[in-house]
Amino acid sequence: MGALVEEIAHPTFLSFPVIAARLLFAALLGALIGFEREWRARPAGLRTHILICVAAATFGILTVEISHSTAFIGRDVTVDPVRAVEAVTAGVAFLAAGSILFTRGEVQGLTTGAGMWLAGAVGLSCGFGLWQIAGLGTFLILVVMGLLHTFEVKLGIAADKKDDDRKSRKSRDGKDDADGRC
Repeated sequence: MGALVEEIAHPTFLSFPVIAARLLFAALLGALIGFEREWRARPAGLRTHILICVAAATFGILTVEISHSTAFIGRDVTVDPVRAVEAVTAGVAFLAAGSILFTRGEVQGLTTGAGMWLAGAVGLSCGFGLWQIAGLGTFLILVVMGLLHTFEVKLGIAADKKDDDRKSRKSRDGKDDADGRC
């Protein structure tokens, strides 16, 4: 029983409060990104972005811990932290690609997919303790997805503005789109 307690209380390179702060910061930044997606009624919103950020942060923390682990001392094992970045990048890119749809000759979900991919980078930044990079990355994501969207709507080039125009045309003349197809 003592061995089990010792295993659960295994010391880490980073203190638990630091680990908790990194994960909570990742959750907060993921929530900010996800809230913007929810606000625009887009797929992959609040929960998805929080989970991506926290997962990526956890992988980042695990990479730090593995790099400092004594389990590999005296063994012929090479620890490469960049592999964690590659794995998270590939995994999140796979999820992001799933959010991209091609229907009726239009691509939808690219911004959501890119946001998910960047949420992974923000999470990794939190996991590695690179707070400034995580904060600035989140700020830039929100500027691009929020403020630039407002600008696109004012110019009439926003994708969801076009969707609204199509819906109003459909309700006005009973047709599915501008071409008159039902």
